[in-house]
Amino acid sequence: MSTTGNAIATKTTEVTRDQRSFVERLQKTGDVKIVDKQVDWDLELGAISRRMTEIDGPAIVFKNIKDYPGQSIFVNPISTWRRAAVTLGLPAHASIRNIYDEYIRRDSNPIPPKEVKDAVCRDVIIRGKDVDVTELATPLIHAGDGGRYLGTWCIVVSKDPDTGWMNWGTYRFMLHNTQYLSGWPFAPSHLGRMLREKYLPQNKPMPVAIVIGADQSSHLASTSSTRVGRDEAMLAGGLAGFPIEITKCLDSDLTFPANAEVVLEGEILPDKIAMEGPYGEYPGYRSGEMGAGILMKVNTICHKKNPILSMDCTGYKDCSSTVTALGGGVAIRRSLERAGVPVTGVYVPSEGAVHLCIVGVPKGGKEITQKVLDTLTGHRTYMTKILVVEDDVDIFNLGEVIHAWATRCHSGLAKLGGDMSHTHFQEKLGADMRSTNFQELEGSRGGTHIKYVEGSAQQLTPCYDQEERPRRAGAVAAFDVSFPPAWDPTEVPIKARFNCMYPEEIQKKVLDNWTAYGL
Repeated sequence: MSTTGNAIATKTTEVTRDQRSFVERLQKTGDVKIVDKQVDWDLELGAISRRMTEIDGPAIVFKNIKDYPGQSIFVNPISTWRRAAVTLGLPAHASIRNIYDEYIRRDSNPIPPKEVKDAVCRDVIIRGKDVDVTELATPLIHAGDGGRYLGTWCIVVSKDPDTGWMNWGTYRFMLHNTQYLSGWPFAPSHLGRMLREKYLPQNKPMPVAIVIGADQSSHLASTSSTRVGRDEAMLAGGLAGFPIEITKCLDSDLTFPANAEVVLEGEILPDKIAMEGPYGEYPGYRSGEMGAGILMKVNTICHKKNPILSMDCTGYKDCSSTVTALGGGVAIRRSLERAGVPVTGVYVPSEGAVHLCIVGVPKGGKEITQKVLDTLTGHRTYMTKILVVEDDVDIFNLGEVIHAWATRCHSGLAKLGGDMSHTHFQEKLGADMRSTNFQELEGSRGGTHIKYVEGSAQQLTPCYDQEERPRRAGAVAAFDVSFPPAWDPTEVPIKARFNCMYPEEIQKKVLDNWTAYGL
């Protein structure tokens, strides 16, 4: 069934209350596979997971991981729209529009959490010198990663020491040694800013907790692009439709979802760093080089007996791309509404890896498009491509969007520097602008190349105006969708895909055993 189209009233069911009941719900909808065959944590598990998400396949629970008897890993919990729908209590076949509408409805009705005295993750408690994070099932997810990543689909809890605001966020953390993890909460993130502005100047350690295998409402709230100061536990309650049970850490007053499978308590050290990365990230490429990351000392580990850890096999079309399409899309819409843009909808397609945004408006034009651009580049800027379409185009139907872009979007410049139109720019440079490769004016960097034509344009092209059509005038844009040839081969990002990021022998092993895995 198509996941695009007009919204249809969809009946919801109660949202699952923990990770295990979520897996059970996915078994009923056919959206999870259980793998009993032993798999190696060294690349094999990651390669299977990467291929599965690229084909929009089910989530996977690996129950037999080499060197880790009794532990399982739940992979790619919400990397498809079907599983996003199930997370919100919708039928798995719900349309993307229905999923967005339900998220917005639930996001608008936060529910305070309920604090409880204990957590189910405390079947096993390990403290002090007995802590060994390498005893938790942690795979080498991609070839070329700087190490084994324990924190991918996790909730990292921190607290503003001045306001008391408790932040839940999702950040990557890598094994450093038996008691330490290195991480990379990039600077614009809530945790990164809080660390830089509130703890480092005072040379104070920052208490944190890394939560693995919680209910999906809490994970979804953790990945949301919400404002500083908003209570993600309340957001999680709104998304769930009931209060999330939370409990305090053993070593601090931080609170976390009491239904979690594993919790690591510790502190980020203000006077130490550790090497971290590179890593196959959500844009679909291996990011950067090994560099200085933050260092977390783990003081306490709590987990259920036979824990089921959670993992996002990041790369092309992963959990990050899907959940950011939800939380990020809603945040973008609200930013536009606050700026006075008459927005009718926002869609962040998972295929665009959080770099493409489609904005629907009642009536488009140069002014409204410029206002959208100015609004969405005023703070953190993830989006590099923004399409503004009128509301006769279904923003959730990429076929309709591509048709509108191809036929309605003029390839000439709308503006260049202040209020200078491309016509005035041509007059300034001379008539030969019409036959000039515009990229030459900008240097050797790839990007958008524009050529103005006279006497050869197609008169039936809808975006050409009444002045251009009789002259068969227009413009053609060529988008350089490649990395610059001048880059050193070592600088070119490696695609985080099954056929690019894993050795041939691992690819062959996975493909040869696909049926044996039960996939």
